[in-house]
Amino acid sequence: MAQKVFNLKSEFKPAGDQPEAISALLKGLKKGMKKQTLLGATGTGKTFTMANIIAEEGVPTLIIAHNKTLAAQLAQEFREFFPDAAVHYFVSYYDYYQPEAYMPITDTYIEKDAQINKEIDRLRHASTQALLTRKDVIIIASVSCIYGLGSPVEYERVNLKLKVGGVMARTELMKKLVDIHFERTNADLSPGQFRSLGNKVEVMPVSETYMYQIILGAKEIESIRKIDPVTSEMLGEEDHMYLFPTKHFITDKKEQERATKLIKKELEVQLKKFEKEGKLLEAERIKRRTNYDLAMIREVGYCNGIENYSRHMSGKAAGEPPESLLSYFATHEKFLTIIDESHVTLPQLNAMYAGDQSRKNTLVEFGFRLPSAKDNRPLKYEEFQERIEQVIYTSATPSKIERAESDQIVEQIIRPTGLLDPVLIVKPVTAGLHRSDLWANSSEKETIGPTYVEYPGQIQDFISESQYTIKKGFRVLATTLTKKMAEDLTTYLKEKGIKAEYLHSDIKTIERIQILTQFRKGDFDVLVGVNLLREGLDLPEVALIGILDADKEGFLRSDTSLIQTIGRAARNSEGRVILYADNITGSLERAMGETNRRRDVQIAYNKKHKITPKTILKKINDITEAMESKHSKAVNAELDLDIELFEKLVKTSKKGKGKNESDSVKNLLLSDEERKNEVYVKIIKLKEKEMNKAVKELDFETAAILRDEIVVLSERMKK
Repeated sequence: MAQKVFNLKSEFKPAGDQPEAISALLKGLKKGMKKQTLLGATGTGKTFTMANIIAEEGVPTLIIAHNKTLAAQLAQEFREFFPDAAVHYFVSYYDYYQPEAYMPITDTYIEKDAQINKEIDRLRHASTQALLTRKDVIIIASVSCIYGLGSPVEYERVNLKLKVGGVMARTELMKKLVDIHFERTNADLSPGQFRSLGNKVEVMPVSETYMYQIILGAKEIESIRKIDPVTSEMLGEEDHMYLFPTKHFITDKKEQERATKLIKKELEVQLKKFEKEGKLLEAERIKRRTNYDLAMIREVGYCNGIENYSRHMSGKAAGEPPESLLSYFATHEKFLTIIDESHVTLPQLNAMYAGDQSRKNTLVEFGFRLPSAKDNRPLKYEEFQERIEQVIYTSATPSKIERAESDQIVEQIIRPTGLLDPVLIVKPVTAGLHRSDLWANSSEKETIGPTYVEYPGQIQDFISESQYTIKKGFRVLATTLTKKMAEDLTTYLKEKGIKAEYLHSDIKTIERIQILTQFRKGDFDVLVGVNLLREGLDLPEVALIGILDADKEGFLRSDTSLIQTIGRAARNSEGRVILYADNITGSLERAMGETNRRRDVQIAYNKKHKITPKTILKKINDITEAMESKHSKAVNAELDLDIELFEKLVKTSKKGKGKNESDSVKNLLLSDEERKNEVYVKIIKLKEKEMNKAVKELDFETAAILRDEIVVLSERMKK
């Protein structure tokens, strides 16, 4: 029996309707169905279902998420499910990105400005290298996976294979490293750099945080050692290794010469066009820009914005789709694509091309770029669909696209925990006389008869319902239509003696995490938000959600948004959602109908299997406290472990200990200030190691705090 490609490790077994969903989707894949949809309600374990599908299919898998945070969460989950596999994270490597643009109305040219996150770039290289060397690969990506990337054929062709006993001189090795864009340095190594020390060449692959020490004899490689760059500890020995280029866009000298001729030819054609149209300024612009770029390519083999010449570099025809991450998946005989939260992700994939082309057309028209720059683009939606082979869409609320395209829609709406979708209650928005028999007075647990009563309006009613819920020890969410309303409602709730906070897109990431942690811990009772209270929030303490102005049709009150928001109360056995509406809109009717249908299915399942729903007990991971303690260490270097380590290292250095006699003498001759500086350097190196470990685990919040610590320590060292 052939060994399985993926080994799924989990203490759980498929339960509820997960077994049926897994079986149906696998049958669909075996039948050759191009597209399938998993309609998975909130809390039913869609990720676990997908893990079982991947384990059974045993092919490389691409999972696309609609934002970096969700992609990181999924990567962490799949790494736990498949600890032995190559599970990688592929998102845009820009911390900051301002694309090149021109605004004709104001005659404003905006030069491309970007700050590349080196750790994300390293993870991107790790993804592509895994796809070229392994089968047990799962890549969790954002929509950046459809953007242009260097050719996998060229990327693999120029990789450098080193083997113990292989013929290689030191100078030849260094030349080959430079050819694939490694940088030489005499300082500490970073990914994509190398240094030469006697008969040793030390190199750090662009996809790793450890380095290789290559020992060279007169004509051959004597040994290859894997080394920890911080401690210099040997981690092992290798008999061979592969070094891939440090850039995805890679072209050899012959291809460069061919490409530069084509670029020159295109420039000539564009200059004639501009001159014919009387656009002398535009002609001068494009001539100066292109000639400068050509000179850079000739001298160093690279230029800023070289991706704008990618069509010529790759030898593709005008209008031909660029290479992308999908090209690397295509090197395998078969692969699977999963599009998570497809109702959000598919529209993103569909919109990328049009936005990019609008900006590029303006740049070309006004002489800032050659027409071939338009071929440096994301894939069109149709091109993406042609390249993904079999796909599974997953969503609690599939849109019309998934429903129309799918060969089958598989439902997974039973929660193994037995938890029901929340009770839905519709109440008016406006104050005044209303028929009270149209809603249940849930705080009194009874239905009032068919009489008209004076109703206080949605805000006062929400306050009353919130107070009732808070007394029972639960938390409350409220969704508003605008940020201003969220802030105003929070202020009003505080005036009424209710502990409340608001959350919207203006709140920074770290503060957002702090607010959610405090909310779960009970530091305040009501959280007010706009659209952030939808996909991904897991708050089992919430027993009541108030959806204000639920009858205002639009994006925030569509049936999809309403169902997603309602799902936030599906993790508590006493979950209720009050929909404040004077009119029952089509979206409200569809959302209520679907929620009640799912609730009825779960009730029947619970009755059959004698399950009593219980609120999910989820550990409150107080990330922020850990971050704050680490931050305090950085701000005050005299505290906790830093001072301990500092004193220990100072004592060690005063004793004159070293690796050899010269080190010992050096330590004894050092002044106190120099000794302190050396200790700071050691602490910074240890912090860098912790930071790299956090990034590898996709714990970017902790990595950011460690990065700030390193900055503060570096400043203190300078002082």
